[in-house]
Amino acid sequence: MLLENVLFNLFYLFIVSSALFVICSENSVYSVLFLILTFCNVVFLLLLLGAEFLAFLFLIVYVGAIAVLFVFVVMMLNIKTKNSGNFMPILYYSPLILLLFIFVLDYFWTFFSFFDSLKNLTLLLTFTNWINEFTGISNIEVLGNVLYTNYCFLFLLAGFILLVAMIGVIVLTIHQKTFFLLKKQNINYQLIRDSKKIIKFTQIRK
Repeated sequence: MLLENVLFNLFYLFIVSSALFVICSENSVYSVLFLILTFCNVVFLLLLLGAEFLAFLFLIVYVGAIAVLFVFVVMMLNIKTKNSGNFMPILYYSPLILLLFIFVLDYFWTFFSFFDSLKNLTLLLTFTNWINEFTGISNIEVLGNVLYTNYCFLFLLAGFILLVAMIGVIVLTIHQKTFFLLKKQNINYQLIRDSKKIIKFTQIRK
């Protein structure tokens, strides 16, 4: 239990610090990299809390798709960064330093108060997952049962909305003037044409 509290506070501190570096970095590529680091810390935090499905979903969607897309977009745009010199004033990072100091102070305060509370503690210090105790099924099975039973209509409606959005993007990107000039395949015309007029023999002069 103590190790879980230490890891929880550690990942929580990493999330806050990397999120602050996202908005404090002058280089946009570094900001996106710190954003990916924030997402990875959130994934570890969700795994620590026992939400493995949400953790891997967060990893695949946000880190594997959205954050990587941000990196490619930022690198292709070639955004000019403002060069303010090698020396950065201490006031620029003073909110981050103050916040880190508060988190470290709070952590040590909780750490020492935990040992003070052990003197009067008589209960068993074991972690009990009440979801597994009562149901016996995993997190993914619970979410699957809820999505496909209670929220089946909303789940199908969300898929239909995504389908309409995909079709709308395709329609908007098609150029209307060149759409009718594109070469298309006419199946009926291919089936009713005469086979004698299709093949033409030519004599090549030697």
